[in-house]
Amino acid sequence: MRALRPFLWAAVMVAGFLYITSAGRWTAVLRPVRNVGRLWNEPAVAASTSGYTADEQNNIDIYRSASEATVNITSRAFREDWFFQVYPVEGAGSGFLLNADGEILTNNHVVAGANQLTVTLADKKTFKARILGTDPRDDLALIKIEAGRKLPALRLGDSDGVVVGQKVLAIGNPFGQFAGTLTTGIVSSVGRTIQTEDSRQLEGMIQTDAAINPGNSGGPLLDSHGSVIGINTAIYGEQGNIGLGFAMPINRAKSMLEEFQQHGHISQLAPLGIRTMFISGDLADELHLPVSGGLLVLRVEPGSAAEDFGLHGPRRVVIVGNYQLPVGGDFITAIDGVPVESNESLTRALSRKRPGDLLELTLYRDGRNERVRIKLREAPQVL
Repeated sequence: MRALRPFLWAAVMVAGFLYITSAGRWTAVLRPVRNVGRLWNEPAVAASTSGYTADEQNNIDIYRSASEATVNITSRAFREDWFFQVYPVEGAGSGFLLNADGEILTNNHVVAGANQLTVTLADKKTFKARILGTDPRDDLALIKIEAGRKLPALRLGDSDGVVVGQKVLAIGNPFGQFAGTLTTGIVSSVGRTIQTEDSRQLEGMIQTDAAINPGNSGGPLLDSHGSVIGINTAIYGEQGNIGLGFAMPINRAKSMLEEFQQHGHISQLAPLGIRTMFISGDLADELHLPVSGGLLVLRVEPGSAAEDFGLHGPRRVVIVGNYQLPVGGDFITAIDGVPVESNESLTRALSRKRPGDLLELTLYRDGRNERVRIKLREAPQVL
């Protein structure tokens, strides 16, 4: 009997194996490597009843919902060559539906300068679009299509609560030819400042390693609940994704959208009307100005808000080393209480303002500090 024991054990194991197979669990025995740990009493990622991990199922559910409201945008502009021949220039980007009526949020650089805009929905149907308003300071644009039916829309989240490490998903049209592409990653950093091709500063950006490429601009950056927390805007580098993508926080768009809802248009901030130069250190000392630095007003435009509120330019010209400088004008040392540190200080401050807001300038004038509050104007409407 003892000699038969090995054979009995073998028979029991074969019977058990056949039972598993007959019970329809063949796939449980031949699971992919990620689940093999369960056979060895090792921890495994929880799986949904569909066979996907909980995280995979989350990605799938969000994509199925959000991709229906993500659109492709094709822009066409007309340019003249050296021989004054007109030729078309096309660009591609992404966007997403804000409501059932066909209003779409995207980046301003996707639509800027376009003579024609075409929107392609997830079902491949195309529609002509018109621009409702733009906010170049935050690189945002609102456009609209008339689809003749109710459309799916995305839910806006709260970008103020975004934290480093949380999962994010990006949907868009990379390179203008891979519509409906989903990529995932995490928030790599928040509050980033980047410089655009036209030397403007975009502040408070969300940095992500989710793959973003040319053509993704204007598409949604989503959290794990499927809410939009950002608008995919830029990448670091010229070619394509290297894990450094940037999205404009959705809360920056909300004030623009609220303004359009209330007034039917998006106002543009008129220029302050001054030309300045940053001076600090020894050069400032030579001019008897605070060495900590500031913006020397070189010119005040006639009829500008700066002139109306009492800013004045230079009274004379002096030569300091190799510099010929107009001096005697106001010297801006702080803006809204924040010390001036570079030429971009004023640009950054204005980028956070809207028409009607107050801008407080601390001036060094005639040997003493003064404060001036300027009410910012709306740019005149171009008809």
